[in-house]
Parts: sequence; structure tokens; C-alpha cells
Amino acid sequence: MTARGWFLFSLMGVIWGVPYLMIKVAVDEVSPSTVVFARCAVGAVLLLPLAIRQGGLWLTIRTHWRPMLAFACIEIMGPWFTLTDAERHLSSSTAGLLIAGVPIVGVVAARCFGDTEHLGARRVTGLLIGLAGVGVLTVPHLTGGDARSLAEVLLTVVGYATAPLIAARRLKDVPTLQLIAPCLTLATLVYAPAAAATWPTSMPSTNALLSLLALGVLCTAVAFVAFLELIKEVGPTRSTVITYVNPAVAVAAGALFLDEPFTATIAISFALILTGSVLATLASPPKASTAPTPVRPARQWLRRGPAPAQAISPERDEAGAR
Repeated sequence: MTARGWFLFSLMGVIWGVPYLMIKVAVDEVSPSTVVFARCAVGAVLLLPLAIRQGGLWLTIRTHWRPMLAFACIEIMGPWFTLTDAERHLSSSTAGLLIAGVPIVGVVAARCFGDTEHLGARRVTGLLIGLAGVGVLTVPHLTGGDARSLAEVLLTVVGYATAPLIAARRLKDVPTLQLIAPCLTLATLVYAPAAAATWPTSMPSTNALLSLLALGVLCTAVAFVAFLELIKEVGPTRSTVITYVNPAVAVAAGALFLDEPFTATIAISFALILTGSVLATLASPPKASTAPTPVRPARQWLRRGPAPAQAISPERDEAGAR
């Protein structure tokens, strides 16, 4: 991976490790619809003027509106609501760890999209280990409202794993700003009515307002531009490997700022999910060629002798000289 790829990878590992903390702070005071609306609105306000200034935005939308709509639904409108709603009942650490399963689901999604790469025993083992880690983390929460929240996070995982494949296969020629800005604008319009209906009756706290602002500026506008550039740099499957780093940041942020406990269950599930994700996304070794290059026996060459030298006509000699 290039130096630019490593920079984008490191940046995304940190930036998308902190949204879980900010969502947890904000959703305690405002509705999930309002969180999604505010996040998208801030991102759209920042990026849409830049996309328009590039020129050709409306042509891009007319030409690619179908995959752009799919990307907006699968990456933004669906997952952001389900993740935010889930964090009303789950800790930010748990949500962040479950999102670490994105690379595992990404391998399965890539095959559904026509990827014919052989998985092999190592990658299948990684899938099983990662799923075991998800199981260790989720089983204690399969009671009451937590079961619904877990299902919402798993839906988020599916969206996050599938959307990069759409971006890489159907939108790779679309400039980053001209993809993200219209998608955020559409999401803002979709969530505006629900946000208006659930708008808080009193002014949220400073911490909640700062969290909403940071979600829009840092975790949306800056993060999406960097993420799509990372997809172009390293590909859709490898780009989801940032979720190896995201859970560590999410757990650390939750422990430092929200006093969320770091239990043995979290430690075990993190180790299993991380190990499984690494094994599942490693490239399969190239298959050794089973057809050896034919070699003419030495005795046959000796019997035939060296090829006779061809006579060169004067005409060919003059052509060669020219």
C-alpha cells in the first residue's frame, strides 16, 4: 500500500472510531431522526457548494442516479438511523465492536456481487472465528430491548459492507464530492420531516450540540471524502479493514469519556472478531501451476542438430541496412 493509502487508512481508523461516542452523547437528548438529520445537514452544507463549483454535478446525477440512490440508502439513510437508534440501549463500545464485523460480511457480499476468488480454508476459518466473536458479544444482550438493538447494528454492518462494493463497481468514475454531496442532501430532505416532528422542546446541552457538530463536520464531511479516496486507492474490500482499528478507538473513547466498563467478554469478543476479520480478508495465495513447461529432451536436440543458418539475399541485406 502506498504512503497515501496508509495515511488515509490511519485517518479513517481514528475518525470512524469516535462516532459511537458522539452518537451516544447526542441520542440521550435528541431523537435518532434528529441526529441523522443534523449530521447529514451539516455535511451537505459543507460539501454541496464545493461539488457545484466543480461543475457537471447535474449531469453526474442524471447519469448515475440509480447507483447513487442505492449508495445513499445502503450507506447513509438506513445504517445511520439503525445505528443511532441501537445506541439508545447499547453502549458505544458494544456498537463499535459489532461494527468490526464489516470486513467479514464484506467478503460474503463480494461473492454475492460476483467475486469468484477462492476463499480457501484460512478465510473460511476467519469467517467462523469472527462470527464466534460476534456471538460472544451478542448472547448476553439477547433479552428485552437489546435484541432489537443488536438486530439494528447487524443491519448497519450489512449496509457498511455492501455500499463500498457499489461505489467501487458502479461509481468509480464519479468524483468524490459529486457522489457524497447529493447523497447527504437527499438524506437531509428525507429525515427533515421526522426530525421536525421529534425536535427537542428545550435546548440540548453543550456536549450534545458539540457532538452533533463533530458528527457532521469530522465524521461525515471529512470522513466520507477520505473514505472514498481510500476505496479508490486500495479497493473496496481492503478499505473496510479500517474497522480493525475502529473498535479499539470506540472502546477506549467509551471507557475514557463515558466510564463504560471494559469487561472480559468485550476483550474476548474483540480478539475473536479482530482475528477473524484479518484471516477472512487476507488475499488467497496464488495457485501453483499444475502444467509444467515442456522441455525437449537433450538427445532429441542433439540428433536434430542446430537450425541451419538461412541465406540472406542481397535485397534483404540492403533492407536490413536501411
